[in-house]
Amino acid sequence: MFETEIYDLSDDADYAAASQQGPSSMAGHDISNRSYSSEPENAEIVYLKDNVTIHPTQYATERISGRLKLIKQDSLLFMSWIPYKGQSSNARLSERDKNLYTIRAVSFADIRSIRRHTPTIGWQYVIVVLSSGLAFPPLYFYNGGVREFIATVKQHIFIVRSSEDANVFLVNNLQDPLQRTLSSLELPRTISIAKSASSSSFTDSPSDGNLERLDGGARKKGSDTARDISIQVLEKFSLVTRFARETTSQLFRESLVDDFGTNENKKRNQSQNRPREIASNDVHVTRSEVPVPPDPLEFDKLSLVWGKPRQPPLGPEEWATFLDSEGRVEDLNALRKRIFYGGVEHSLRKEIWAFLLGYHAHDSTYAERQHVMTVKKSEYETIKNQWQSISPEQAKRFTKFRERKGLIERDAVRTDRSLLFYEGDENPNVYLLRDILLTYSFYNFDLGYCQGMSDLLSPIVFVMEDESESFWCFVSLMERLGPNFNRDQNGMHSQLFALSKLVELLDSPLHNYFKQKDCLNYFFCFRWILIQFKREFEFDKILRLWEVLWTHHVSEHLHLYICIAILKRHRAKIMREQMSFDTLLKFINELSGCIDLDAVVCDAEALCVCAGENGVTSIPPGTPPSLPVEDESIYQQDNEAL
Repeated sequence: MFETEIYDLSDDADYAAASQQGPSSMAGHDISNRSYSSEPENAEIVYLKDNVTIHPTQYATERISGRLKLIKQDSLLFMSWIPYKGQSSNARLSERDKNLYTIRAVSFADIRSIRRHTPTIGWQYVIVVLSSGLAFPPLYFYNGGVREFIATVKQHIFIVRSSEDANVFLVNNLQDPLQRTLSSLELPRTISIAKSASSSSFTDSPSDGNLERLDGGARKKGSDTARDISIQVLEKFSLVTRFARETTSQLFRESLVDDFGTNENKKRNQSQNRPREIASNDVHVTRSEVPVPPDPLEFDKLSLVWGKPRQPPLGPEEWATFLDSEGRVEDLNALRKRIFYGGVEHSLRKEIWAFLLGYHAHDSTYAERQHVMTVKKSEYETIKNQWQSISPEQAKRFTKFRERKGLIERDAVRTDRSLLFYEGDENPNVYLLRDILLTYSFYNFDLGYCQGMSDLLSPIVFVMEDESESFWCFVSLMERLGPNFNRDQNGMHSQLFALSKLVELLDSPLHNYFKQKDCLNYFFCFRWILIQFKREFEFDKILRLWEVLWTHHVSEHLHLYICIAILKRHRAKIMREQMSFDTLLKFINELSGCIDLDAVVCDAEALCVCAGENGVTSIPPGTPPSLPVEDESIYQQDNEAL
């Protein structure tokens, strides 16, 4: 990672314009007319902006508007965003849906950066990135106010503009060499430069020891330590709920505000009066038995009624019956159904995965497929040559290329190294993984490369054993899963939002329990969804699971029902032991390698059938892995290169 040059924001047009308007404009012109009697005397609202909006889905029509505040108390600055009560642009978004996105009392000591986006078409928005690595949903400023927001932050805390991207403002960046080094390595937790502020009674931050226990429990025996460190970066995304969960002062205990209206006092959560539970293997806490609400679906019996038993994998002789004399698949739906219930023998995966992923059309002949492979191989070599032809002198002036190349090389040598296929020094398959990822970063330059992509590519390379075919199969997969890696994380947020709605539909007591524990964001399922359970099952089982998911036989979103199936299998333990977010995250991470694949797939099918049309309507159109909906109502992101 390269050094960040310190800029004085006084030369920034946004900052200068805001400064000329004076401080009153930064706090909102109507702030003086409002009463905030619930605020402590030593707190000051230094910025207030109405009609700041979050989009839960990719549709501009489905939005949640609210009020954004910057609040100063002593030397600390806090940010909050509270949705309006009783106001929604879409009837499907309930008050409980809005609560999922409420941002309460986030200290800037826990914020890494702020990114400003100014798309050619659309509204300006900012993305606030936490020190854990997770970003809150984008905050859209429908009525302007981004420059005032940045200028106000500048007045109260130390921020610098990144020398690599003029739209990125680094928070509390004191140019500490150790901090920069740890950040460049993307370790799970960097040393906080504002530790003294974070340790204030105003902020309840987790200790390093607790974080270490959370991650350590997820490690498999015999796994690669370096790879564990890499995947922990993904696990840390789930820690964002800590900031939404831990209300730091009575100042921030306000309820949803009315339509540009008054504030209401919120009753204190009873859990704040209880001692905080500490997840530790060294401490045994004796609790009285807590009654567990019954499962409304009688889950133990559900799969017996709806779930069909698994079958042996599809073999060569049976596969031949699906093809005509020229190699066309005669009944695609029947083939998908057969694979859904039994999977595929490994010797056939190379051929069949190409159909499932869309690399080959099901109605293509042997000859047509051979022609496609020849053409695509030539196209792949052309794209690959784009980065291979970059000279060292060019690379010195191509920052994005150097960054991506370095990140890909670090991840490639950490991915599935315990497998014979990838183990050992100078392994050509590791170089193959690296080359395909680099080529993809040029093929889709807007998306580029993000951690986790190597996890999705590795099984494809293992099965296809051909560079060009692996690349194009990966391209097809990323057409569906690419939104998981968008900078604004809308793809992940839409899936977690849908998961919340499905759990509410299929197990309301469990949903209410998560609500009581402030876990409604479902970030403890983040890793499952991001890399499609790659870390939860052994490698051979992942191959079986993925080919089942790719059939889309029961639902394109079967992975969400698998999440629910796993949660329901452990609901009694979760609720009986009164797991908080920390203990729940640790427990779920420790399920890795201990999940019965066939059983959860059978359960997921039963849940999907039971949910029916209500389940379909709970999932917004275009939610990954559905293909993006081509519609003018979809809010277009700006096309800035990452």
